Amino acid sequence: MYIASQKRKENIAEYLIYMWQIEDIIRANDLDIDKIKANVINRYTDLSDDQRRELTEWYESLIDMMRRESVEKTGHLQINKNVLASLVELHQALLRDPRFTQYTAEFYNTLPYIVELRSRAGEAAVGEIETCFNALYGMLMLRLGAKEISPETQNAIKQISRFIALLAAYFKKDSEEDLFKKD
Repeated sequence: MYIASQKRKENIAEYLIYMWQIEDIIRANDLDIDKIKANVINRYTDLSDDQRRELTEWYESLIDMMRRESVEKTGHLQINKNVLASLVELHQALLRDPRFTQYTAEFYNTLPYIVELRSRAGEAAVGEIETCFNALYGMLMLRLGAKEISPETQNAIKQISRFIALLAAYFKKDSEEDLFKKD
């Protein structure tokens, strides 16, 4: 909860990846708050009783949302889908605006990797931005599992990371000062 809040303010891309990981942690613990307390919350030894209670309530609310939204096994919470939709909307606006040529160039440098990933996804293909996040999350899972990563995959992730970092920077800038305001 505390990490999520900080990431939300600082880097929307890191926040989204973090929240996808939280969804998977909840699933790995069978949507059981007692297991989450034992395996996650109790590992934070520096929390006050109030912070521990708040963190427990946060996980309980996420569990409740996952059940209500039927994403107990797969999929993402609506709150995370909304973040992704906001990023897609910004992405499209940046591509349309001639002032953001660096962003457009970075996107076109990333596009071959997106096309390749989408072709591998088959019928499960999703939009360009979600494809990038799926790739980044997949890389995180490979690294956590200490799996070997090919140089080609490393190059693709490097470019995708650079592109998503730029999108996240524009997201932060847009939230601080409307990039597209009409004077």
